[in-house]
Amino acid sequence: MKKIKIGKRYIGEREPVFIVAEAGVNHNGNIELAKEMIDVAAEAKVDAIKFQLFKTEELVTNHAPKAKYQLKYTDPEESQYKMLKKLELEESDIKELCYYARSKGLIFLATPFDFESVDLLQELNVPAFKISSCDLTNLPLIEYIAEKGKPIILSTGMGSLGEIEEAINTIKNVGNENIIILHCVTSYPAEFKDLNLKVIQTLKNAFKLPVGFSDHSIGIYASIAAVALGAVLIEKHFTLNKDLPGPDHKASLEPNELKELVRAIRLIERALGDGVKRITPEEEELKKVIRRSIVAKEDISAGAIITRDMISFKRPGVGLSPKYYKHIIGKRARRSIKAGEMIYWWDIE
Repeated sequence: MKKIKIGKRYIGEREPVFIVAEAGVNHNGNIELAKEMIDVAAEAKVDAIKFQLFKTEELVTNHAPKAKYQLKYTDPEESQYKMLKKLELEESDIKELCYYARSKGLIFLATPFDFESVDLLQELNVPAFKISSCDLTNLPLIEYIAEKGKPIILSTGMGSLGEIEEAINTIKNVGNENIIILHCVTSYPAEFKDLNLKVIQTLKNAFKLPVGFSDHSIGIYASIAAVALGAVLIEKHFTLNKDLPGPDHKASLEPNELKELVRAIRLIERALGDGVKRITPEEEELKKVIRRSIVAKEDISAGAIITRDMISFKRPGVGLSPKYYKHIIGKRARRSIKAGEMIYWWDIE
């Protein structure tokens, strides 16, 4: 399966999982808070940090209602427009954050929600574009992004296989084949019973493209399971403090949890290996001690015909393996073998 290059990192099978710390709008429109989030992401050793870039006027109408989770965690009397307007970053802020992230060794990514935001990210020479689940069917925006020729990370929350196929075909029809699909369940937070992580394999088989997971569940468990199921990219919301005001903080990881997520993923990568069954050097040594050998159960005289009752199987495993016992039975002993001694090929005629 094809590997996708983002910055200096290749993403795909047998490559380290690409970990995206999703800052989203958890900066609350404050650039200093956003910089602190970059510091936290760098300390956690993620690969990239991602923000959301939008012009509120281009995204929602003045009286668009809020989602249920937004009503729960923000002022229910406030419109979605007013909420988003407070979370919007200025163009100068985005540029400053981009340069700051790069100075910290992070890949800077952002999800553009309008054409103007796409142009700004292109100007900043981002190495890839992220398309939100909410824009899976926004084919004009997808096409505009695809024409930039950069790799695309495509979230698929709320989408059917048919809608995902339409989005992928839109990207491919302009000659862009560099696509990473993200399985996603668009709930904040997403319940474990709804995650359906086996869809990762379904998407991989259906589209023959690298597949990752955008995790909106509580904690780090689902992301770890997704890696074990073959996810090549993990995107996870994080915050400086879950008690901060705003719509997404409660479903996000705090700094210590983000660190633990990275540590756990790197350990799981090592544990998954390459799928080739092999014996480790430690096992080679151990099997000499704890496997068994064919031994004489009683004294066996030279010239005696060996019967099943005369042999047993005991540790250590440095002698003749028990799997050869049928080759021993019925053979004549070349020498006298004392009880407890190992029997070797040269001991029989």
